[in-house]
Amino acid sequence: MAHNKGSSLSNARGREIYVGSQIRDSLSLLDVLYANEFEEEDIDSAVAKKTEVDFYRGAPPQWLNFCWAEKATSVDKITPFIKRDGYTELIENIKKRRKGDLTPTMNLLHQPGSGGTTLAKQVLWDMRKKLRCAVLTGPTSDFTAIAKQVIHLFTAGGQGQQNTVLLLLDDVCILENLQDAIIKEITDRNITTHMPVVIILNCVRKEVIKQEDHNKSRHVILRAELSEAEKKQFEEKQIEISRSYSNEHKQFHGFNIMQENFSGDYVKATCVFLDVRKKRRPKKSQLLAFLSLVNAYVPGSHFLQSQCQAFLGPPDPIYGGPSFEQRMEPFSHLIVTFPSQQGQDKHVRMAHPLIAQQCVELLATAGVTRSHTARNFLIDFCGEQVQQHLMSVIKDMLTKREITVDVKQNAEWKRDMLTKGKMRKERKGKFSRLIQDIENTEGKESKSMCVSVLQLASKKFKQNPFFPQALARFFYIVKRDYSKAEKWAKIAKDRDPNNSFVADTLGQVYKNHLMSRMKVEQSSFRFPKQLGSISAQEILQLSTMAFEAFKDEERAAENEQGADMQYDGINKVSHIYNNRGLFGYLQVANIVFDSLVSLDKNWQKILTMEISADPFFISIGQKKLFKYKPLIISLRDEVERKCEFFYGYLTYSKPNIKENEPHYFQTNVKNCYRKYVGTCTPMQLESAIDVPLQKLKEEMAITFPGLLCCLNKGYDESNLRRITTLWGEIKNKKNKKDGDNKASQNFILANIILSKVEAASPVLTPLSSLRSSLERHLVANLSNQTPEFYFLVLLLFWPEEHKKIDFNIDLNKCVLEMQESYKNTYKKHLRSRYLLPLIFLGKGEGLSRLVHRAKIDNLLIEENPMARPEARPDTIDQKWSSGEVWRKPSVQDLLLPVKGVVRQHRVFACVDGKEIKVCAGQQSKVWKSGDVCFYLGFTIRGPVAYDINYPSYSGPVRS
Repeated sequence: MAHNKGSSLSNARGREIYVGSQIRDSLSLLDVLYANEFEEEDIDSAVAKKTEVDFYRGAPPQWLNFCWAEKATSVDKITPFIKRDGYTELIENIKKRRKGDLTPTMNLLHQPGSGGTTLAKQVLWDMRKKLRCAVLTGPTSDFTAIAKQVIHLFTAGGQGQQNTVLLLLDDVCILENLQDAIIKEITDRNITTHMPVVIILNCVRKEVIKQEDHNKSRHVILRAELSEAEKKQFEEKQIEISRSYSNEHKQFHGFNIMQENFSGDYVKATCVFLDVRKKRRPKKSQLLAFLSLVNAYVPGSHFLQSQCQAFLGPPDPIYGGPSFEQRMEPFSHLIVTFPSQQGQDKHVRMAHPLIAQQCVELLATAGVTRSHTARNFLIDFCGEQVQQHLMSVIKDMLTKREITVDVKQNAEWKRDMLTKGKMRKERKGKFSRLIQDIENTEGKESKSMCVSVLQLASKKFKQNPFFPQALARFFYIVKRDYSKAEKWAKIAKDRDPNNSFVADTLGQVYKNHLMSRMKVEQSSFRFPKQLGSISAQEILQLSTMAFEAFKDEERAAENEQGADMQYDGINKVSHIYNNRGLFGYLQVANIVFDSLVSLDKNWQKILTMEISADPFFISIGQKKLFKYKPLIISLRDEVERKCEFFYGYLTYSKPNIKENEPHYFQTNVKNCYRKYVGTCTPMQLESAIDVPLQKLKEEMAITFPGLLCCLNKGYDESNLRRITTLWGEIKNKKNKKDGDNKASQNFILANIILSKVEAASPVLTPLSSLRSSLERHLVANLSNQTPEFYFLVLLLFWPEEHKKIDFNIDLNKCVLEMQESYKNTYKKHLRSRYLLPLIFLGKGEGLSRLVHRAKIDNLLIEENPMARPEARPDTIDQKWSSGEVWRKPSVQDLLLPVKGVVRQHRVFACVDGKEIKVCAGQQSKVWKSGDVCFYLGFTIRGPVAYDINYPSYSGPVRS
């Protein structure tokens, strides 16, 4: 694109600066919309009108569409570019986010074909003079490279010329990682700014808009349904279009479908002419079927025109043959071709997702089923070498599980409900939409056709693990064929032996096989003549395979690294720690316990190690069970180890600031622990310490996280006194023996927890004695301690204003040691998760100034007593994640505001003449240097500043 003066970008004052070609050349991953786009050039009206026609027909919008719509090129062009109702809300939300956050985000949730991409680009076009607008177009795997280019765009023009970048992307999976990478780049380059560096507008295509999406302030929602005001705009535009394009406008399906309010009747009338013949169908009919299938199930996807030409075969238009559009007659008006972002091979897709869906329906009705089309697509169109962009489309079409509705519906009803937004119970589909629709619509052969399609993909793409994984899932969930499920799960695992999520499927196969056998056993009590019973040997045989599979998965998960793992180009490798192997093991342990005990009550004592298995096996005449003795002996310890992992995992963290683990998760862990560990004393206790330890296990207070949770469980004074006394006994015995640090830590924490419900309890140890206990370990070795040890040091030795503590400790060094200890102990497992504040610094002295998070949660419940018990966790989470918790007078009365300072994007607490480095609760809120105040909380990683406020700043900046 040639400009006389060059391309220009806006600065924060609304002026334009001209940038050289080196800026443009350095932003290869971004499609930058310059402030003076098209202003310095003569626009070819023929090109502009062709772009307008393509857009009305259904092609995605080009920047030229918006420019051309603004120019009064004729008397016929009297109406502006249509703004859907979400436009104003998007603009207002962007304006709000221009204050007080380095990298704010917002989501535009849009149903396929509703105009979401158009709306998002329209907003960028209209804001190009105020912000630096760009679309992320390059590969999304290298977050660092994207971050560098975003910062380069922000700083273009030099100091004083900076301006916020408005970045449009459509991959919600990369959002958090991209934000982190941008903030790291800002910190590394020590960029000082009084404005956001980037506002990320995430354009998310969603088939189903869930009810909870309406409750999130960061969402703008665009449905496939017009309001009355929108209908009027479309009617006026339709009159204008019919005048300007009298011969063509009837085939402007992209526009007409919206103008008709996404009418099913219009779509049916558009596609009614299709002549579907099952045998000897011409290549163009087959290509139409392929495009329809792909665009119906992966909206927004495309083929390359060169691929389509190759499939159609000679004559090639390059050598004088007819054009692609001519060759696709009479279907060409259902298809749109448009230039790619890179300006090379054109893209081809259906004019609208609803047309694609209707074609799929018509073909299926005429006997050309979805499975038939899918198989032919894989065999005939894909060829030997499948291009990368098409590979990701195939993977999504066959394996991507989406939010769906919990009933079987025909496609027309589903479309109608999606348009009106009236959905039934929502859940994640068990399989991709295509596989589910094949299963639901193809009669007696439907299940075998699902298998056929997935099996073909599995065999065609011999390196890909996800197709055999989906096939294994179909076999065990739908077909209940566990031997074939096992075969394909093993094939998937062999293809990617280091992927723990792929390994999970084999464990699920064995677990579900065991569960199905137990259902047969339970049914046999009602139908003894039809069904036999399951034996202890069969239970142990199946569970052994399940346990081994989940252990393999656990080992693979332990070897997966979070931050270092990148996309491999096709497969997105999760950056989270996979806990399914550990959790699957506990689920199987629960099944084994319940099933064996249902056969014979004595199994309870065997599994909990109360009695030896040998005489029991002999007494019931089951010597074959002796080979399972190693498993039986190891079960209690394995369950205890895995449950203790989850106590820390669930106490110290949650998936993200807005979400908790599903309720069943904690319930399964707790039930398994109680069955194996928390109710029975094992035989042959080694020492006197084992007795109080077992009592603590029964109280579920044997670990540091377990103690922290006592207040969440509602334990009263008597419970907590007993727990504190038991830990005192253990500490005294351990200290006499080997000076056990863990027992001392748990004893100190038990005292802290007890002080929250009984501040003057006679059982409490004086604060000075608790400090002395820690001092001994500090003197011996400040380094190489557990995160829990440093956590207690920070709680007990955090300075109080004008109050001297006898023992002098370098808390900055303690914070650094704690972070290093956390890195070595927990980071691998808690990566990407939100670390929960466990204790806050409150008003008061000594232990009374330590405020447990449960206290704040209870205050939030008291302020909303009408909330249903099951809804309370969501209500509390919403108040925490939105920051509303810090506005509550009851919370403000409880917590101590801490003065601090920000330097070079780092936060320091200023206490009694000392500066102690703390983490920011939200690093993106640390947007400039200067004095701040905040509330101080302590996570398992260290002290954290929450609700950071710049008192000198007049704007509404709170974190």
